[in-house]
Amino acid sequence: MSERVWRDSHNRTLEEFVRPSVAVDTAVLSLDPEAGLVVLQVRRLTGRGWALPGTFLHEGETLADAVDRSLRDKANIRGLHPRQLHVFDRPERDDRGWVLSVAHLQVVRPDRLASRFPDTTRLMPAAAPGQLTFDHPEIIKFAVEDLRARYRGTPDPDGLLGEEFTQRELRLAHEAVAGEPLMRDAFRRTMGPQLDATGRTVVQARGRPAEVFRRTKARAPRR
Repeated sequence: MSERVWRDSHNRTLEEFVRPSVAVDTAVLSLDPEAGLVVLQVRRLTGRGWALPGTFLHEGETLADAVDRSLRDKANIRGLHPRQLHVFDRPERDDRGWVLSVAHLQVVRPDRLASRFPDTTRLMPAAAPGQLTFDHPEIIKFAVEDLRARYRGTPDPDGLLGEEFTQRELRLAHEAVAGEPLMRDAFRRTMGPQLDATGRTVVQARGRPAEVFRRTKARAPRR
């Protein structure tokens, strides 16, 4: 007995519909002491220029598997778990044809990028990523806006600073994400209730001791 072939109301099968190619592109964001918020870029293997790490979805592959493959093969980055950010679907976004991009976002500490290929990857300021292919500047902008929204009222939700930090370190990290200075008193009032004192101090600039904090358990970043 033959399998029944699905048809729509106009008697068309799935094979009769024109389908786009599906790609994944990942904005990997981190902090740099000099440049502030930075984004990982890879040199294109074909063509010229730089791009976000990405690839086409293979048959039978999940989006998460495609993201892992692109980060591993193009940047030598492993063990990340980017989350889906947005689908970029303008028909003209890719000059190679009709390609949908399922953009992903990952925010990591700088040491998580230490294994990246030195000659074919680079870290660029997220606010000035340089000339990139396709609509990747738009993806970066979307990723940064998403990140800023989550950092406005929560102390370092992605754990860029690690488990413990001073108030100054926390504020500087949030300023790097925000792309502008923050009012110190207002920042302390917002973040203070979400922090627990460790009882320890460290000596910072000018030899003044600074109290060390950690996020409350309810605010600890997900791993």
